Amino acid sequence: MKIVNTAIPDVKIIEPAVYGDERGFFMETWNEKLFAENNLPTKFVQDNHSRSGQGILRGLHYQTENTQGKLVRVAAGAVFDVAVDMRKASPTYGKWVGVELSDSNHRMLWVPPQFAHGFYVLSEYADFIYKCTDVYSPGSEQSLAWDDSAVGVEWPLVNGDAPILSDKDANGHTFADAPHF
Repeated sequence: MKIVNTAIPDVKIIEPAVYGDERGFFMETWNEKLFAENNLPTKFVQDNHSRSGQGILRGLHYQTENTQGKLVRVAAGAVFDVAVDMRKASPTYGKWVGVELSDSNHRMLWVPPQFAHGFYVLSEYADFIYKCTDVYSPGSEQSLAWDDSAVGVEWPLVNGDAPILSDKDANGHTFADAPHF
């Protein structure tokens, strides 16, 4: 595995070694020793898998309690994945990082706790898989507005069409009004 820095030092791209031939491929998606050596978490308590169609945007989500770090990847399809720093004391407060994750590039993204996270489906559908460092806490979940100009995420919207959102995400907080850490 290769650990790649991003514009936000705490957010990392992980590029696994992929071994393939005419039968398919093999890759290691998590390694406790390698993560420990790179100051990344080694304890995950929950794995999640979602499937979404093209044009669906999920996020930008975070929890004010039981804050979750997430190791995210795509098993099928392609997404544009985004992490937004919600930590007031951070030099990258309010900044975002976006990266394409797909079944062909095999990249993963480490999203630290206290970051808002979301993804937009670029392909016909995407199977999105992620490991979490803490449990889901529905009572503390927040949604940051995907299109808040104060954050300025540059979503690569398919055909420029508005994304498909849940009611919660359509009514997300502005960055100014959102709970911060």
